[in-house]
Amino acid sequence: MRSREDFIFTIGYDGPAAVIDGQAKKQYSKLSTRQLAEKGLFRAAYASAVWSKSTEECTLVAEIYNQMTGSSVTTAALQRLFGVFLVEVNRFIVL
Repeated sequence: MRSREDFIFTIGYDGPAAVIDGQAKKQYSKLSTRQLAEKGLFRAAYASAVWSKSTEECTLVAEIYNQMTGSSVTTAALQRLFGVFLVEVNRFIVL
């Protein structure tokens, strides 16, 4: 992936190309992991935490998610829920 912003706003893949939500990227790319989670952008927040490779940030996202939704999910459950994994991509499609 070429940047944090591209990674956190990737909404899927078209073959070998990452599909990026350009509007969300433009609007929210400057927000921190905490700010994304507090705005309810949990997938983007979790992707930001994965990009940073910080277990503390992953835990923070899970805590905010649980607080806002009344759930009790773990960081491992968020990974499965949102399907966020670091992968190498060389092509990008911005919508």
